[in-house]
Parts: sequence; C-alpha cells; structure tokens
Amino acid sequence: MVKTGLMQGREDAQRGYLDVEALAGELLAPGSVFAFLAKHRGRLFPDSMMEDLFPSGRGRPSVPAPVIGSVLVLQALQGLSDRETAEALTFDLRWKAACGYGLADTAFHPSTLTYWRRRLAGSANPHRIMEAIAEVVAETGVLKGKRRRAVDSTVLDDAVARQDTITQLIAGIRRFGRDVPGGRELVAAHACGYDYSRTGKPDIAWDDQDAKDGLVSALVTDALALLAAVDPGILEGKAADAYALLALVAGQDVEPAEDSDGTDGRWRIARRVAPDRMISTVDPDTRHAHKTQSRQQDGFKAHIVIEPDTGLITAAELTKASGPENSDGAVGARLIGMDPTIAGTSVDVLADSAYGSGEMLAALALTDHVPVIKPWPLRSAVEGGFTIDDFTVDEAAGTATCPKITAKRRVTFGAACTGCPLRDRCTASPRGRKLELHEHDALQREHRQRAADPAFQNTYRTHRPMVERSIAWLTRGNRRVPHRGITRNNAWLHLRIAGLNLRRLLNLGLRVNEGSWALG
Repeated sequence: MVKTGLMQGREDAQRGYLDVEALAGELLAPGSVFAFLAKHRGRLFPDSMMEDLFPSGRGRPSVPAPVIGSVLVLQALQGLSDRETAEALTFDLRWKAACGYGLADTAFHPSTLTYWRRRLAGSANPHRIMEAIAEVVAETGVLKGKRRRAVDSTVLDDAVARQDTITQLIAGIRRFGRDVPGGRELVAAHACGYDYSRTGKPDIAWDDQDAKDGLVSALVTDALALLAAVDPGILEGKAADAYALLALVAGQDVEPAEDSDGTDGRWRIARRVAPDRMISTVDPDTRHAHKTQSRQQDGFKAHIVIEPDTGLITAAELTKASGPENSDGAVGARLIGMDPTIAGTSVDVLADSAYGSGEMLAALALTDHVPVIKPWPLRSAVEGGFTIDDFTVDEAAGTATCPKITAKRRVTFGAACTGCPLRDRCTASPRGRKLELHEHDALQREHRQRAADPAFQNTYRTHRPMVERSIAWLTRGNRRVPHRGITRNNAWLHLRIAGLNLRRLLNLGLRVNEGSWALG
C-alpha cells in the first residue's frame, strides 16, 4: 500500500449556504444517477467502506468516501478522463449536486484520481465500489428466483498505437538500458548495431528489403547480446520485466534468414504471425483480437455474466484478447463459477457458439448448470457429406461405427474405406477417413441433440436481445479502454459496470423503503 500523509476524510453532513443540491436539486432529472447520488451517496458509499485505506489518523484529510465513490462511478459511466472529471466537478451543476459540492467549490487536482485508483488496487478489496452496488441488488431481491444467466464478451480497443517489429526491438533495448542495473553501460558495450539515443524512425530505405533485413539483423544481434550479458535470475521488478520484454520482442517476430541457421547473425521478419503476439511495448498486455472472421481489433476482451431479464451484470473480468486461457469458453466457465448471485443453485446458462467448447460444457455439468448454448457448427470432410454426428461412438467399448463399417477406438478407417459405396460422401483422402474425437465428445453430442429441441431455440432467441443490449450499454462511448495493462483496465471495467448496474436499478424503480433498498 502506498504511504502518504493522508488520513480518512469524512463528509460534513451540514449543508453549506451555496450547496447545489439544496439550491437546484429539483432541476435534476428524477430517477437519474445524479439525483440518486445527491440524496443517497452517503448510504451507498459510507465512510466506513474506505477506512482500511487510511490506517493512520495523522495527516490532512482525504477526499471523503461518499464523494470519491460518486466521482469514480460518474467518471466511468460518462467515459471521462481525469482532467475532464475534475472540470465536470468544478463546472457541471449536476456533478456538484451529486457529490455534495457547493456552487463556488472547485474540484481536487486530477492526479487525486490516480492516487485513489492505486490505493484501491493495492487493497484487499479493489472492486469494493462494484460490490457496494451488488449489495443494493441483493437487498432489493430483484434477482431472487432468476434461474438464467447469459455469458458474452466484447473486444475493447487499447489505449496505445500498434508498433512494428523494428520499433518494438528499439524500444525494448532502450527500456533494457533504463531499467536493468548497469543497463546503459551494457548497451554501450554490447549493442553497437544502432544508435539507440537517436529519436524518430531509423534512416534507411524502407522499400529496400536488403536494408530492412540488415537493420533487423543488427537489432536482433544487439538484443541477443544484451540478454546473454545478464543473469535473469538476479533481476527483480522493473529490471526483470525489461529483460522479459526484450526476450519476447527478440523472438516473436523474427526468424533466421532464408539460408541461415541464426548463428551467423542474419535475421529477417518472420513470414508468419505469432498466435499470441504482443503488439506494443508501451502496453505489453494488449493483443490482436479476432472476435469475428471479418472484424479484427487490437486491445482487450471484456467478459461479462448477465441476468437476461433485468440486464444486470453479475460478474465480469477483463483479459488479454488472445490465448487459450482467455478464450470465451475458458473465462465464461470461470465467471459462472465465481458469480455470487447463483452460488449453490442451478441455472440455465445462455451463450453463443463461442462458448460451446467441450471444456465449457464439462464445467457446467460439474456444477449442474444447464447449457443453453448454440453448438459449434459441424463440418464435413466432403461438402454435403457425413459429419462426426453420423458416426456412432461407443465410449464404453472404445469403438466408432461409420454408416457402413466398424473401426477401433483410434478411429482410423484406412483401407476399410476401400470399396465402400458411401466413400464419396465421407472422405476425399486416398488413405480413408480419420476421426478426431474430442475429450468431451459425448457431452458435445448430447448438447447438439438438446439444441435441436424447438424449446431450446426459443429460450435462446427470447433472451438474446437483452444480452445484446447489455453489451451495447457497456461499450456505448467506451469502446476504448482508458488505461494500460490488465489490472488497471479490469478495475475500470468493474467501475463501469457499477455505474451501469446503478443506472439499470434506477430504471427498474430503485428507492428506499422503510430504511431498505427496494424497487418501486
């Protein structure tokens, strides 16, 4: 936790003479987030929720919890930068009323928001603001008896520019020189292929392939020499990160020249793209994303769990946009298991075909959840021919039976296909048909049969619109993340969701009834 000379600040319950909510509170739109926070911010974000961030009672007071909670929610909801947020709190009467400011009060410095985000990130409960809204949801009882959850994801653009291979290599070596102990001396001694003190793009003929390959060779040779000059086992913190970053950029996009084995110092940009390629040394967590075949983005992926009747988001996580551990199925299964609103209960889980993996189906089966998920489309080896579902698999016997013959569990039919009258509907391979049965093939077959039921399809179509609407609310005006890295942007995502859920609750009639949160 960051040490500063601050103690817990508390909001004065006594209104000032120029208190904006007292002067013009009736001008706030009824049912708006501004009007709600003006009346209930102290109840929603009490001073006690931030006390652990200020264990010392010495120093000048911090921004009170009701104020900072309201500001962070409004900032994420409106998609403002720190400077824009401070300006809104100074000049926008709605913000002043919502946060308890007087007409002539000015906001804190924008850097205060950076300080608070760091405090929260380093605490034992970094997502406490979203959890405060979740407690309101629980108290209203709006999710009681709701036995459906939908999982979905969307790609969010990153906040940095994509870098080419040469730019990444130069940036990686410069960072090595800055962050590794003795790095400047190491660069001077071992990296002589380029002047790393100069700014701007390298001065070469970019349309000359030999010149380009020569620069790549020099940069890779310098990078490998620096990596060899340091024992990574003794590095920590920024130094270890700089070493790992240079090792990554020196290997992900390059390969030995056409007639080289890499030992002669000749390299070129690889003729393929690494599947989990880092695209910027400024933000090493951002990745290429392929949400659809036609749409490619760079950035992160936001995964959410939605209650499809109310549109409330019950769990969320921001991850890299690529990699098997960040796939829709892997993260979706994890989030369903973490969703506190369905702990110990069985629900129908709605999702598109991206979540139809065998691993996702197996995870749901272990927790007795019912998948209402569009199955993966089946492909045939021959257009219009047999698919894997035309083969009967006996898991107990370890055999697979095709429309004509029987084969052993290895499912390599081989010569058995010779002379088969159905061969032209099964395979075009001269070696006969082969099947690759997934580990959870039986679950996937069972699920495809269930998905053919019209009731299954009707449930999916009925609740899909609210899922699409929730994704639209999440991304409206906020398609680009505001920070660098997984941790900070994941914190922003939870703040954004806190604001969206609060606004959704207000649309459903949130109010205080005899001292408790309720829906009208």
